[in-house]
Amino acid sequence: MAEFVDEARRRRTLTIASLATLATFLDTTILFVAFPDIGATFSDTSPATLSWVLNAYTIVFAAFLIPAGKIADRVGHRRSFLAGSALFTVASMVCGLAPTAELLIAGRIVQAVGGAILIPASLALVMSAYPRHELPRAVAIWGAAGAVAGALGPTLGAAVVEGLGWRWAFFINLPVGAYTIIAGRRTLQESSDPDTAIPNTVGVVLVAAAAGAISYAVVETETNGWWSSATVGWFVLGAVLVAVFVAHQRRTTAPVLDLDLFRIRNVAWSDLAGLVFGVAFSAMFLASILFLTSVWGWTVLEAGFGVAPGPALVAILAPRLGSLAGRIGQRPILVAGALAYAAGGLWRVLALGPDVDYLVDYFPSMLLTGFGVACIWPQLSSAVAQALPPNRAGIGGASLQAARQFGGTFGVAIAVALVVGADSLEASLDAFEQVWWVIVIGGVGTALLVLPMRTEASAPVAPVSAAAEA
Repeated sequence: MAEFVDEARRRRTLTIASLATLATFLDTTILFVAFPDIGATFSDTSPATLSWVLNAYTIVFAAFLIPAGKIADRVGHRRSFLAGSALFTVASMVCGLAPTAELLIAGRIVQAVGGAILIPASLALVMSAYPRHELPRAVAIWGAAGAVAGALGPTLGAAVVEGLGWRWAFFINLPVGAYTIIAGRRTLQESSDPDTAIPNTVGVVLVAAAAGAISYAVVETETNGWWSSATVGWFVLGAVLVAVFVAHQRRTTAPVLDLDLFRIRNVAWSDLAGLVFGVAFSAMFLASILFLTSVWGWTVLEAGFGVAPGPALVAILAPRLGSLAGRIGQRPILVAGALAYAAGGLWRVLALGPDVDYLVDYFPSMLLTGFGVACIWPQLSSAVAQALPPNRAGIGGASLQAARQFGGTFGVAIAVALVVGADSLEASLDAFEQVWWVIVIGGVGTALLVLPMRTEASAPVAPVSAAAEA
């Protein structure tokens, strides 16, 4: 009976953590569809100001993931998760009710802070709830929630915005938030490392400023251009802040990010792969909607359902692939998924044109990229989770999600820079073909980056000092 109760608690923990992750990552993509309607509501607000409805969330979320993960390790993963969920839910309500664009932007900033707190804490709770031999499947399901959310955003966003209005893009977070908070208080068990030092304030400011500067440089390329003095200046400032941050972390006794974590092979290579795949993933889903609406002339709702097979396949395959990873390790699945993703991009290069033929020209590419996403995001999370010592679950998981977020920011900026502004059908087709090549390059690059990983399921988890690898 005790074993049954433990299993039931584990399943509830995974459900709660996955739902919260789904809602948080959904908000990074759903507003791309809702944005035109938001602009119509606040027509007296300049487009440059209104763009911060999207950019503020991206920048703040990326900037606070790493320090929030470290703090969660110290103060408790359950406590951090519940606080982040409450903050995210309340901010979602504020966004949905916002009478002005300025209040909407402020609400988005608070949303991002709440999301940055709960994401690393949710992964840590899943890791502490499951025995080691069950981690590949459990973490794969958790990771699939984020992958499905990213791809599902345009589909769900289109349906919600067309049927109920853009404010419901925020209101749909409220029942999820209420459930995760109420059920979380009853189910989740606290885990923490009291010996983890609260991060030095200077380090928190430096990493947030560095992340903010680099993210700002990327998201503003649509306005400033990639090689403008403003863009280059922000990138240089970000690079300088990163260098200062690394130097500070080597000296302080209370680092934000334990740099020794990156001497663990699977953590380092997973983060690099997550950065590269994040570029290809975000470029793919944004360009997919833009292609279907601008080249094939579909409505936003039709385009949303046109890309739906991808996230549906992710939801179906991720748990099964997680079970398989428990037997053969994550690396073979990661390589296969990355190559399938690249093949999906190549299919688009060869098949997509101005003539509409969804089943022949588009649908097969969605199956290939959907299979790739089902393999990549859940298995990267799983590989990192197995490699981390238990007392570094929060910060270790946050590093991968931060890499993913930065990659996604670059991917969106690249897609927008390539596609927006094309003034003819021929120019649009050329621009989209360049985005499809980004998918190919991202898939191949991810496959190469995961090759050095060691993902035997039986590998022991050791403290950082003992597990560090060159």
